[in-house]
Amino acid sequence: MSQIEVKVPDIGDFKEVEVIEILVKVGDTIKVEQSLLTVESDKASMEIPSSHAGVVKEIKVKLGDKVAEGSIVVVVDAAGAAAAPAAAAPAPAAAAPVAAAAVAVAAPVAVAAGVQDILVPDIGDFAEVEVIELLVKVGDTVKVEQSLLTVESDKASMEIPSSHAGVIKELKVKLGDKVAKGSLVAIIEATGGAVAAAPAPVAAPTAAAPAPVAAIAAVAAPAMAVAAVTPGVGNKSHASPSVRKFARELGVDLTRVAGSGPKGRILQEDIQNFVKAALAGGAGTAAAAPAKNGSGVGLDLLPWPSLDFSKFGTTELLPLSRIKKISGPNLHRNWVMIPHVTQFDEADVTELEEFRKTSNDAYAKAKSPVKLTMLAFVIKASVAALKKFPAFNSSLDAKGENLILKQYYNIGFAADTPNGLVVPVIKNADQKSIGQIALEMGDLSAQARDGKLKPADMQGATFTISSLGGIGGTAFTPIINAPEVAILGLSKASIKPVWDGKQFVPRLLMPTSLSYDHRVVDGAMGARFSTYLADVLADLRKTLL
Repeated sequence: MSQIEVKVPDIGDFKEVEVIEILVKVGDTIKVEQSLLTVESDKASMEIPSSHAGVVKEIKVKLGDKVAEGSIVVVVDAAGAAAAPAAAAPAPAAAAPVAAAAVAVAAPVAVAAGVQDILVPDIGDFAEVEVIELLVKVGDTVKVEQSLLTVESDKASMEIPSSHAGVIKELKVKLGDKVAKGSLVAIIEATGGAVAAAPAPVAAPTAAAPAPVAAIAAVAAPAMAVAAVTPGVGNKSHASPSVRKFARELGVDLTRVAGSGPKGRILQEDIQNFVKAALAGGAGTAAAAPAKNGSGVGLDLLPWPSLDFSKFGTTELLPLSRIKKISGPNLHRNWVMIPHVTQFDEADVTELEEFRKTSNDAYAKAKSPVKLTMLAFVIKASVAALKKFPAFNSSLDAKGENLILKQYYNIGFAADTPNGLVVPVIKNADQKSIGQIALEMGDLSAQARDGKLKPADMQGATFTISSLGGIGGTAFTPIINAPEVAILGLSKASIKPVWDGKQFVPRLLMPTSLSYDHRVVDGAMGARFSTYLADVLADLRKTLL
């Protein structure tokens, strides 16, 4: 083994940055390009990666220290591991974000009053970054160089400044939008005076940053939803990119979390404590006074067990698909943050199945492309139930104080693909016939299998159905797809004897599993919804009533 000193790479125009988070500890085994610590300037936070793989023997910095290019941050025992390629020495985690955030200007020049477009300046090597915070609102008076919004790549968050002073007349972006150099972000009624010059050129990073995965986050498992951090306008939350990512995965609004780190910075343990307090019914307490040093409301969770499984037998490492990597944190977030109740029932679909078969025979004779499935009928029946029980077609607002009742009916359905489950959405299902729904389902399912679904095809659902009827099983507990408040699971229908008052007769019964958010739906309403849905499936004429 050889001891290697890992140093801060090129960080652009910044002479010194402050260490605000240490991401490793002595004894950790690290990889090349793994983030070691988070540093911050007055305009951006960024993560410093390791140039070598090995075991951390010594950490040379502590929270609050100032570091610059060439500062030693850790000492690593490199066990023959290759260093990062020379071309990648100024790691993208440090160089690119700084380039993106470096908005130092030359001498200001005079500008006449009038309407001015505010554009995204040079953001280095990044093609696109995501808008995660809006720091101003329409009507605000801003100064030259005042930050307007915060954007984030996978390794750094940075603030976009105003090139003019004046009054905000229009904001051209919203949370979650992707912007790039030259994107229009705001329109300002300039008051005259100075205008910021174009950003001074900075050294471009020599290695491209990993592509953000936010664009494919809409590819969702049945219970997955993109978790966006939604800070209120003007409420700046101080957190590093890794902490922001952790918050998004858990669906935590950073503006509700008070930080216990230096200068009020939000740390990962603050978010963990907030979530634990929320699950215990004390989210407000967690936001107002977060516990420090890892303590919190309830018991601290034990660390995930780490075992060398190979000592028990042969093992194989199988990477998760990208869909599973994205859906996993969201499934976890939805399961721990939504109080689930699942209502199990059975629907008598004997006549419906017979009608489905005869209808398909008629379509086949007419050489129609329509092929009816049981799921198409369930979608139509679900719309009828959602209209009768509008709370199921709603979402809680950000504060959990109001219901947002939706006047449209977009039904998501789980589609099995070689890479995992995705959820295409039938838009305005109430306005479509069962035949139209069946055709659209077939088209969307084919696109899903071919990996050709567009993000718009998987967004906007108000209610989701996960059907396992073609595989088997008698019941399951589907996880709600936040911000929806309910999800319907379908299992394999089977013939069972049913007493009709005089005798047992064979009937085709389909099991249903309705999971709902107990904050929105109580047990009585959940049972009524499930019962009504079963009644409609038994006799679709009830949808006409």
